[in-house]
Amino acid sequence: MAEPEQRGLASRQSTGTLAGMPVSAPSPLRCDAAGAIPGAGWPPGVIPRECDDCGLLLRMKQEAAGTDSRCPRCGATLRRHHANPLGAPFALAIASLMLCVLTVTMPFLTLRLLGQARDSRIQSGAAAFAQDGLWLLSVIVVVALVLVPLARLLLRLTVLGGLRLRRPPSWLGLPLRWHEHLGAWGMLEVFLFGALVSYTRLVDLAQVELGPAVYGLGAVVLTLVAADAAFEPQAAWDALEARGIGRALPAAPRGQPLSCHCCRKVSRAPEGAPCPRCGTALHRRKPNSVARSWALVIAAAILYVPSNYYPVMTIVTLGRGGPHTILGGVVEFIHTGFWPLALIVFLASVAVPMLKLVGLSVMLLSIHRRSARHLRRKTQLYRVVEALGRWSMIDVFVVSVLIALVRFGSIASIHAEVGAACFGAVVVLTMVAAETFDPRLMWDAAGANDRKEPDRR
Repeated sequence: MAEPEQRGLASRQSTGTLAGMPVSAPSPLRCDAAGAIPGAGWPPGVIPRECDDCGLLLRMKQEAAGTDSRCPRCGATLRRHHANPLGAPFALAIASLMLCVLTVTMPFLTLRLLGQARDSRIQSGAAAFAQDGLWLLSVIVVVALVLVPLARLLLRLTVLGGLRLRRPPSWLGLPLRWHEHLGAWGMLEVFLFGALVSYTRLVDLAQVELGPAVYGLGAVVLTLVAADAAFEPQAAWDALEARGIGRALPAAPRGQPLSCHCCRKVSRAPEGAPCPRCGTALHRRKPNSVARSWALVIAAAILYVPSNYYPVMTIVTLGRGGPHTILGGVVEFIHTGFWPLALIVFLASVAVPMLKLVGLSVMLLSIHRRSARHLRRKTQLYRVVEALGRWSMIDVFVVSVLIALVRFGSIASIHAEVGAACFGAVVVLTMVAAETFDPRLMWDAAGANDRKEPDRR
């Protein structure tokens, strides 16, 4: 069966299931050759939505709770429909915030060696990185494990709590906007896996005691997953708009439909005009996406070499030891029989960064070549690259846990090295590159958003 490959296909509505969940496929809107919908306004009862991954302009409608609306062309999730889209996320956010505050303030691990003891907290690795002169990694630990998780929960509670007021404040769109921007940078669940890997190394060195923050971290991760699953930003934006919170935008009936990169509202407006709902500058595509993505990918590729060549840490026990590289850590796990952990570290620290670099390069080259082959698969590759990017930070968190605890002078000590800083920079650059890249450009370059006939390949 042919897939819709352009905006001018006849409207249709289909439903089905995906992974046991009901799925709704919205209908494409009819557009003229310039991509504009005829008439001064939207058709009656139509909520326009542009797919973030392929650029198909769709008609949306309210679906039953538990239904996911998906793009019929590339399969991207457009919206999740919940029975209680504002109440349940509010309660879960309160629980997550309380657990998060308790977790970051309580002892995490205690290491006892030859009558000496050393305690650590989740964020203790930041101070240890600073002592070793690696300020970039110190900032990453504080931001990813403390500032961003707390900030996102506070921003979410501000928005959901404000919507419960009789007269919500007019500035509620700003915290929701920042909440969306910070989404990828909270990494407590990644740190949990990194702590597991660190624990397997520490138990061979000394006696390790689990603090209350270990159990708190597990609870925080579970509640955060539940809170994120229950919260649909589109429902919050719709509620803000229904309460009259937004900005006035001059009417531009002949303007091209532009989708806001932040709140996803489609508006008729000139390029660069503010979104009437959240105030973000409207652009048909992310500005300078290809050039900025190439620059970030090249920079990450350059740093990828020293991140694997130079040691990420130096381990010294009773005067013996030396530097350890990422691949050296994988080999060590294999020799000690920890095959699952060796696989996790290899995938997260070696394979995933390479996948991100190669995947982004393939997608960027397809834009330059105007390739129309495997557009759907390349779009799925983009979603994988975007989702897996943060998990490469496992190795940085492993080092942060080890250097925070193992500081016993000549008896035993672990110090971070320049390879860890290079690797952390690679992860950050590839994450920014994935956010900067606009997958819709692949479909534009192939002419899929302009063709008058569906692509039947």
